[in-house]
Parts: sequence; C-alpha cells; structure tokens
Amino acid sequence: MPVAVTLSLYVARQFTLAVLAMVASLTGLVSLFDFIDLLRRAATRPDVPASLAVEIAALHLPYFCIDILPFGVLLGGIVCFWRLTRSSELVVARAAGISAWQFLAAPLACAMGLGLAATTLLSPLSSATYSRAEVLDSTYLRSAGGSLNLSGGQLWLRQSDSGLTPGGVAILHAQKVVLKKGVLDLQGISVFRLDAKDRLLRRVEASDGRLGAGAWIFHGASSIAPDHLPEKVGDISLPTDLTVNRVQESFAAPDTLSVWSLPGFIALLERSGFSTIRHRLHFQELLALPLLAGTMALVSAGFSMRPVRRGGVARMIGSGIAAGFALFTISKIAEQFGQSGALPPIMAAWAPSGAGLLLAITLLLHLEDG
Repeated sequence: MPVAVTLSLYVARQFTLAVLAMVASLTGLVSLFDFIDLLRRAATRPDVPASLAVEIAALHLPYFCIDILPFGVLLGGIVCFWRLTRSSELVVARAAGISAWQFLAAPLACAMGLGLAATTLLSPLSSATYSRAEVLDSTYLRSAGGSLNLSGGQLWLRQSDSGLTPGGVAILHAQKVVLKKGVLDLQGISVFRLDAKDRLLRRVEASDGRLGAGAWIFHGASSIAPDHLPEKVGDISLPTDLTVNRVQESFAAPDTLSVWSLPGFIALLERSGFSTIRHRLHFQELLALPLLAGTMALVSAGFSMRPVRRGGVARMIGSGIAAGFALFTISKIAEQFGQSGALPPIMAAWAPSGAGLLLAITLLLHLEDG
C-alpha cells in the first residue's frame, strides 16, 4: 500500500475518533443543560414526575447530535490536526513530499460521510423522537397548547377541488378550530369553491363540521351560487387528502419531519395553501449538512496545521474556533432571512457552507503553497 494512502487512512481514523468523541461530549453537555431546564419546569408541577424530564431529555439526544455535528467536526478536527502537528507527524509527512491535499482527502470524505449519515439515517430517528418529546412537553409541561395551538384559533387552507370543475380549488376558512382527542372540529365554516381560473363557482356556509376520513364533513350547510339566493343543502362532504396528523404537522416544527418525508409533505402543504418556507428551508439545510461538515473539516485543518516552530499556534487555533462560530452566526442569520422570505431557501441553506468552503480552500492553499 502506498505511503500516502496509509498516512491518509491513519489521519482519517484519528480524525473520526476525535470528531465522534467531541460530538458525544458536546451532546452530553447540551443535554445536561436541557435536562436541568426540564427538571426546573417539572418541579413547578406536582403531578409530573422527574422521570418525565429524563425521558424528554433522552428523546432530544438525536436532535442535538445533528445540530452539534458541524461543531463536533470543527473542534474534533482542530484537536486531531493540532495533535498530529505537535507530534511532528504531519510535518514529517509534508517534508517527505506528501501533499496536504493527499492526506486530507480521507478525513474530508469521513466528515462528509458523517454528515450524510446524519441526514439520511439519524434524521428519521431524530424526527420521531423529537416529535414524541414535543407531545410529552406540550401535554405535561406547557400551559399554552404546545407546538399546535389550534384551539380557539382560525384556520385558512387551500386545496384541490375537482368536484365542480376540472382543476378547481377550494378555500376553506373556519372561525374556530378545536383539536380534542384526535378529532378536528370546526365552527363558523366558509368554503369558496373556484374554477381553474380562480373564478367563484359556489360558496358554502356551515355552522360546524369536522375533518373525517378523506373528507371534510359540514353540518347544516347552505350553498350559495353567484347571483342566486342561499340554498339549504344539509350535511355535505368535501374530499381531501389531509388528515388530522398532517394538519398538526403543518403547524409543528419542521424538525419533527425526516428528510425522506419532507418532499411529499411540502407538496401537500403547497396544495393545501399552507406556507412551506420553514419546511423547504429545513429540507435544504439537511441536504447541505454533508457539505457543511466537510467545510468544517477543511477549516479545522487550515487553522491547526501550522508548524509549532513558527509560533502563533494558539492564535491560529483560536482564530479557527472563532471562524467556526462566525460561520454558525452567518448561517443563523441566513436562516432568518430564509424564513422571512428575503432569501430563497436554497441560497439561505447553501450559501454559508459555500462561503466557508472557499475560506477553507484559501487557507489550505496559503498553507500548502505559501
């Protein structure tokens, strides 16, 4: 086996172990603070046992792992490359004619592989456990209804409606919505049935209704056509592909959905008239996670492979950590712009990673070629 390949695999093994140890340490630290906060909130409710705080904190672990992964790659990479540089292993390798690009290829692939595993494998587990944690939190610890607070609120949605004309749509408005025991009840209902060109065909008014299996059921409804008097029609139904769970998910945090279920759910939200910005942004962030992890690996290498004899190592490592947190701050600012609609979700999710990648490549070019 060539020396460069052997060295690259050795560096990749050291890098992966350091990253996994750092991710585990940071996740444990964040989980400790999360548990303390949950325990404090549980202490204000005599009927809630402390074991519930333990259960919710444990359910948050996969979510924290995904969130912390880029920092784990950055800090773990800095520890790994600094240790290898201090022991002169990388210095000897570069003096022997092995380029930094050669022995960094495997650690870069490992970082992107960890990001890909988090997106494809850990994301479904995280979404399931986070959703369960939100249910427990809203049921036992919150007093304001949790992530879905439809009770007493209003509901607007738009969905396809081909019952009157091909390509038609229906706009539903309920003045009061109550979600109780898995049943979604509506009061003060108005339904505007439009054709494909958004011309009003019929308006339906009902005192109350509910979301049934595959249809909205309206009781005591009146139908009003343009230029006609209202006509009592009694109970009517409007076909729909929405379910109570899907309505709940549309109001819940996007973190409760995995990367595999987001595309179909986004399409459903668009058909139903709900805003999809948060879900599309979260989907793009999950897709960009492997690139972000790879970027953090290169940033850690660029700031921590300075030979000890040149001095200023501590300053370089500190600059690397500061650059990582600056990249995190920029990504959060871009996320806020994306959620407000000022930036397209793709740009808000991918631009920070792309900018960090250019920075890392510039540093490595300067380090390697002077």
